[in-house]
Amino acid sequence: MAIFSKAHLSAGWLATAFQGDGVSAVQVSRPPATQPVVEWLAFYPAEPAASAAQLERLCREARAERCHCTTMLADGEYQIMTVDAPNVPPEELKTAIRWRLKDMLDYHIDDATIDVIDIPADKNAPTRNRSMFAIAARNQVVQQKQEAFAKAKIPLSVIDVPEMAQRNIAALLEPEGRGLALLSFDDDGALLTLTHGGELYVSRRIDMPLAQLVRGDEASRNEACDRITLELQRSLDHFDRQFHFITLAKLVLGPIGEGGTGLQRYLADNLHLQVELLDVGSIFDISRTPSLRDIVSQQRFFLTLGAALRHEEKVL
Repeated sequence: MAIFSKAHLSAGWLATAFQGDGVSAVQVSRPPATQPVVEWLAFYPAEPAASAAQLERLCREARAERCHCTTMLADGEYQIMTVDAPNVPPEELKTAIRWRLKDMLDYHIDDATIDVIDIPADKNAPTRNRSMFAIAARNQVVQQKQEAFAKAKIPLSVIDVPEMAQRNIAALLEPEGRGLALLSFDDDGALLTLTHGGELYVSRRIDMPLAQLVRGDEASRNEACDRITLELQRSLDHFDRQFHFITLAKLVLGPIGEGGTGLQRYLADNLHLQVELLDVGSIFDISRTPSLRDIVSQQRFFLTLGAALRHEEKVL
């Protein structure tokens, strides 16, 4: 099984994600020269000790045995870190990365599953040390995922992370030759990704749960907007220093629901960058899943949709 394997856009994946209140599942196909098609989706509300039952029901309803299947780790189940790439042959890369990470994890390196993702350097610059993402998760967490899906008879091929799922959606939005900032929200907080050419360059978690942004009085919402603006500006300044060869075209906000328009206006007034709200229906064919016309539904399934946009390529 490929763990955290790198992926670009393709067809025919069934993606699942465990959320605080249940399990979301999406099946996406990728016909040539047209928008990705959301073939099927479902949400299974959480019940006490029901994860096995949820997966078994999902397997039956999605006919999962006929699909390439992927799931995502949740925030807190893994770490993603930027490290300097070791100057070693490709076959020794993961061993070298494990050595570098041994003092960066709060558990023993032998208990970690590790994968790496390259961060492309400036092709026009002199050769220099490059960076890469190192992704680490406890072996126990990975094993539990594998066993749960095996018990439900779902042929799990890949365990992914939200950063890569969001990168897949960003690839549908990037203007040719320019970079894109994409910011999404869920119950755990916000995820910012900065991409270019379908590659992930920067990712950052922002401690700003969706509820804090869309509920409460005007003063608390303005305070949330202030904090998001500050965190974004810091990340954009860092990106500009580290990757000056990439020009960002715009910042896109993932589906938010109530409060999205206010945040969009606030950021547009305070950042030197075009800010847009994303409608999932503008990049996916949702004719077979009309429930995705609802912005709340778009927000729930956003990262799961991204996880379903997969195409295997060489893993480092």
